[in-house]
Amino acid sequence: MSPANPFDVIKIGIVSISDRASAGVYEDKGLPALQDWLSKALQNPLQFEPRLIPDEQATIQATLIELVDAGCALVLTTGGTGPALRDVTPEATLAIAHKDMPGFGEQMRQISLKFVPTAILSRQVAVIRDQTLIINLPGQPKAIAETLEGLKDANGQQVMNGIFAAVPYCIDLIGGPYLQTDDAVCKAFRPKTAIRTFS
Repeated sequence: MSPANPFDVIKIGIVSISDRASAGVYEDKGLPALQDWLSKALQNPLQFEPRLIPDEQATIQATLIELVDAGCALVLTTGGTGPALRDVTPEATLAIAHKDMPGFGEQMRQISLKFVPTAILSRQVAVIRDQTLIINLPGQPKAIAETLEGLKDANGQQVMNGIFAAVPYCIDLIGGPYLQTDDAVCKAFRPKTAIRTFS
């Protein structure tokens, strides 16, 4: 690890789930959106494990298990969380879960409802498997950033917390590495006793 960066290297799985993008019908925008936002939000050195896969439940489950077994502290998925017949990301995620974390999905829908009434159709879930937090995110890059970062007013003041504010402490609690956020993008919340200082 570089002495210039005292933070742990974080391995993060990013999974874009789309029949058409995985078949090359159109360009995938989910993986670049996830990688771009995480690179801005985290001060840790990051090692991404990207996957572009179709809407097949068995494939999604196998991919999530593979990324957990590979040592990813965090796995973020995008796509496949609506009510359409091919949308099976939540089912696949819950099928490999050891613990369900319903608060993440609740908060994502609250954020999205500020923009569209159809946010109630979204079925994002978050779970823990072993020592990995897995979160299903929306499919659109703008919605990905909004749900992770939360909503700010014209002066840049936070008016609604995004889900990522709770991610680092959740990963602390399950025995994962210490994630350090850039407060200008997303300020992580930890109890004072859980905050580490780096000289």
